[in-house]
Amino acid sequence: MNSPSDTTSAVRRPTTNVKISAIRNGNLIERPDTVATEEPMEIRIHGPNQDPSPVTVTMRTPGNDYELTVGLLYNEGVITHRDELKTVCYCTNVSKIEQRYNVVTVELASAYLNTAKERSYFSASACGVCGTTSIDDIAAKAPPVKNSFTISSETILALPPQMRPAQKLFSQTGGLHGAGIFDKYGNLEIVREDIGRHNALDKIIGHYFMEGLLPLDEKILVLSGRIGFELVQKAAMAQIPIIVAVSAPSSLAIRTAEELGITLIGFTRDESANIYSFPERIITS
Repeated sequence: MNSPSDTTSAVRRPTTNVKISAIRNGNLIERPDTVATEEPMEIRIHGPNQDPSPVTVTMRTPGNDYELTVGLLYNEGVITHRDELKTVCYCTNVSKIEQRYNVVTVELASAYLNTAKERSYFSASACGVCGTTSIDDIAAKAPPVKNSFTISSETILALPPQMRPAQKLFSQTGGLHGAGIFDKYGNLEIVREDIGRHNALDKIIGHYFMEGLLPLDEKILVLSGRIGFELVQKAAMAQIPIIVAVSAPSSLAIRTAEELGITLIGFTRDESANIYSFPERIITS
């Protein structure tokens, strides 16, 4: 795959400076503030000698846009292997120059048939599964995770505090979700942030996909917030066996994890955590 460098951090800032009125000690004062940037990104796909076809628009925080694009397309089943990708680049053929870095075009190595989806769909920054309607749909694309490696409870409890300093944009804004991948020994490998929690995970999976490093069957996913159904779905696509989060899972997230062989751990704070599925992967002293 041949792609130019993703330069969004330079041309589309992930944070935006604003002026606010703040209440401090009973007084109203004006002061500068920094908030997370949220902008739409359109994804277009084409094959050789085909015109690019728009397939989706997602709201995201600029940065690692190529990873986000590839991760989303992989998780939706549009692409399955690295050699299916020829190029990923920003689109220069847009009506407004300021939107140049909000459109990503993917060229496939063979013709794009558009048979898997045959529709355009809009994905808001917290929507989730982008058209997936049931656990059966997920199971058809992602087989159950079989890896049964174990890890100590002490290592699990240490993961969120280890990831927190790497969430640089959250430190600036307080308004971004983080996702991180750790190896089975508890070493941090990568962190991605986005205003959409599912986008942060798409960026991670896109990164490993483009590096030819999927599946992630000996990795641990750590999330900065709650665990929704769509995050379990995406973890299953990458064959991640353990998900750790600082907040709660939803009921459907738990049921999906049970169906797909994923250990789900929530409320991982201080010296405690709740294990909702497959606790046999966690070893206590």
